[in-house]
Amino acid sequence: MRRREFLGVLGGAATMPFVARAQEREKVRRIGVVLPAAADDAQFQARLAAFYQGMALLGWSVGRNVRIDTRWATTNADDLRRHAAELAALAPDVLVAGTGTATAAPLLQATRTVPIVFVSVIDPVGAGFVASLARPGGNATGFTIYEYSMSGKWLELLKEMAPRVTRAAVLRDPAVASGIGQFGAVQIVAPSLGVQVSPVDVRDAGEIERAVTAFARGLNGGLIVTAGALTISHRQPIIAFAARHKLPAVYPASFHVTAGGLISYGPDVIDQFRRAAGYVDRILKGEKPADLPVQAPTKYELVINLKTAKALGLDIPQSVLARAVEVIE
Repeated sequence: MRRREFLGVLGGAATMPFVARAQEREKVRRIGVVLPAAADDAQFQARLAAFYQGMALLGWSVGRNVRIDTRWATTNADDLRRHAAELAALAPDVLVAGTGTATAAPLLQATRTVPIVFVSVIDPVGAGFVASLARPGGNATGFTIYEYSMSGKWLELLKEMAPRVTRAAVLRDPAVASGIGQFGAVQIVAPSLGVQVSPVDVRDAGEIERAVTAFARGLNGGLIVTAGALTISHRQPIIAFAARHKLPAVYPASFHVTAGGLISYGPDVIDQFRRAAGYVDRILKGEKPADLPVQAPTKYELVINLKTAKALGLDIPQSVLARAVEVIE
């Protein structure tokens, strides 16, 4: 072989690993996302957009090196199970449970091998999703929304906002452990605040309306809305019922307040979706969910709607206003 030909062959061989690596980088990876909401839900559209943004910042481009299959499952349990099974059957590289136990549980029922990143799950250990927060141990990891004990802060905040409150209805989803756990945490602090609490099960708007209307017949009442897929999907009627019966109410997320609710305290869920992109990226690059610790929220928000407070005849204490990250006037 001539020297020039030999060097040409050698040069081509030397570049082959680089070509192969470039081709591997451009391999299209597949992600499945299930969301417990209708496709026109603005709040969940914002969450999904934050996830897309996080993926883009990490170098993932839809159509070039990643495909994202999204299922809008609403909060119907049968729909969630069906969509979870459909996504798992696509053999994706990663699945994303987009908010709470309602989406994480069906995905884990559908597969124990495909990596799962969950967002805003209240008690992943108690729900059996992970062995521990530090060492998940299975095929799932993700982000908690907060510990049950934080639910007691909602009642403290309600009493601080409306000292006359001696009765509080706690809207919760009784079908999931987190709904029961949040109510239990509120119950624990209630005696020290001189408030009697009672649960209101959230299944559909009609049931909520009947329960809130019956509760509002008594004096000195207030509402606490716990976190969950059902309280999110029914947020508009809940806010409307609270306004109709002039009940001061505390909500778990800021979007309740921007929609007309009185006050909210809770983590920045949009931020969690951005952070979820980071875990998906690490898994796509070879890390295992079993080795990625479940993370707690890093940002909390207190948001107040002064227009709603005025309609209720409430003067917001300066001590509360000073803690707010946003005041809607």
